[in-house]
Amino acid sequence: MDTSNPAVFVNAELLRSYVGRKVRAVIQVMRSDGGTVIGRSTDEQQIAVKGNPPGPLTTFVEVIGIADSNQSIRAEIWSNFGDTLDTHSYNHVCLLANGDYKHLFI
Repeated sequence: MDTSNPAVFVNAELLRSYVGRKVRAVIQVMRSDGGTVIGRSTDEQQIAVKGNPPGPLTTFVEVIGIADSNQSIRAEIWSNFGDTLDTHSYNHVCLLANGDYKHLFI
């Protein structure tokens, strides 16, 4: 497992702090406009994900890629997370991974 460049867990608010770095986020897919998927992050804000997903997307998708701007990610990896997800719990993981427990998240 390569840990030299880990992807930071983010929601939309945290994304602003990692522009230009590798991040991972879960979004609820709202719509797809060509090469961009618009979704709602786990903190209820909008994120644009640029790139072409490998196939049909479920309601919730995790993307790993480079934070392109305060509100967008250039996706490298897309993973379907299914049609139900406890977004509150995932959002809490994002906060823990960027707070006092940051050392536990590679």
